[in-house]
Amino acid sequence: MPARNRQIHLAARPEAEPAPKHFDLVETSVPDPGPGEILVRNLWMSVDPYMRGRMWDRPSYVPPFQVGEPLEGGAVGEVIGGDGHPAGTLVVHNLGWREYAVVPARHALPIDPDLAPPQTYLGVLGMPGLTAYVGLLDIGGLREGDVVFVSAAAGAVGSLAGQIAKARGHRVIGSAGSPEKVAYVRDELGFDEAFSYRDGPVARSLHQAAPDGIDLYFDNVGGDHLEAALGALRVNGRVTLCGAIAFYNSATATGPRNLGLAIGKRLTLRGFIVSDHQDRREAFLAEVGGLLREGKVAARATVVEGIERAPSAFIGLLSGENTGKMLVRLADQ
Repeated sequence: MPARNRQIHLAARPEAEPAPKHFDLVETSVPDPGPGEILVRNLWMSVDPYMRGRMWDRPSYVPPFQVGEPLEGGAVGEVIGGDGHPAGTLVVHNLGWREYAVVPARHALPIDPDLAPPQTYLGVLGMPGLTAYVGLLDIGGLREGDVVFVSAAAGAVGSLAGQIAKARGHRVIGSAGSPEKVAYVRDELGFDEAFSYRDGPVARSLHQAAPDGIDLYFDNVGGDHLEAALGALRVNGRVTLCGAIAFYNSATATGPRNLGLAIGKRLTLRGFIVSDHQDRREAFLAEVGGLLREGKVAARATVVEGIERAPSAFIGLLSGENTGKMLVRLADQ
């Protein structure tokens, strides 16, 4: 049995941008699993934008993190004991931000490491991937001939949403935050057009990329991106409301000034939470797993080493330091 378990706790609730002072590295003993539980040695953990919302003490679709308690999030680890999965099984679960976790066996999903490396199940084949798949196909209702615009296109969700659309034969436009990310989106991911939102008004850049308009907007940002998309959408266009990272560090958010366009254009704006769509996992893994095997989707990740650096990885994620999925490696398999 390992001697220690290091965890990251929420030290205080950030009122604006999270900083190192809002996190504590705490050393505890390794817990013993009970009936129906497994002890998992975490190998990889995920940091994701939605975690910022859980740092506010306010009602939401998921309970807030508690001050003085360990944070939670997606992780992949190896079963080393307990009841429910054999030792050595690789599983994905939601008790990241710690080196060892006791997980109810029913909440740990075994993964196939022959299909892809374990960390892929926190990105392209995990929650971000399912989010992109459901958001594009089910929420956005992707239709033949659609022109698709994706914001945060170099991130974990946006990069895959755009690649799925391209694999299905659509014209795809993406926005990102630097020339390097724009080149990645266009040259490696295969988007038809890409622009940096730092180069001027998003509405102007989007019009230059899609002078005849767009049909579907996959929104990861909100703010000026949503406003620009509303202006560019054609009649009967759709918006998948996936995230609004422009407002994650603010207690208040303002909507787009041109929301009235949704009436005359007969637009559909629909939000969703991916946990409501677990019934789509099998179809998602079949399609995206196949694209991954065929080399038709890229699965780049930005990797930070060690549990002690998890807070800096999360802070960096919110400021756009990642290309692709942001991951923290906790141990070698």
